[in-house]
Amino acid sequence: MDKYRYTEYFEKEVLRKRPYLQKAWCIRAIEQPLRVELQEQNRVRFWVEVAELDGRYLRVITLEDRVTIHNAFPDRRFKP
Repeated sequence: MDKYRYTEYFEKEVLRKRPYLQKAWCIRAIEQPLRVELQEQNRVRFWVEVAELDGRYLRVITLEDRVTIHNAFPDRRFKP
């Protein structure tokens, strides 16, 4: 888990707004994604199914280095 970093935004805002999120789920999204997409502003999107979220999909957004986690949230619109 030492390999991954987190932006101040993730630590102070995302985890505060979504206290149920686990960093391990975010790491799983990066390491075992169902889909990966490049996003504007040099960000990368990853999706993973999370059984602990009743099988919903989690979208994780990293900086371009793909190891600094910036945002994460359940994505209701994602279709595998």
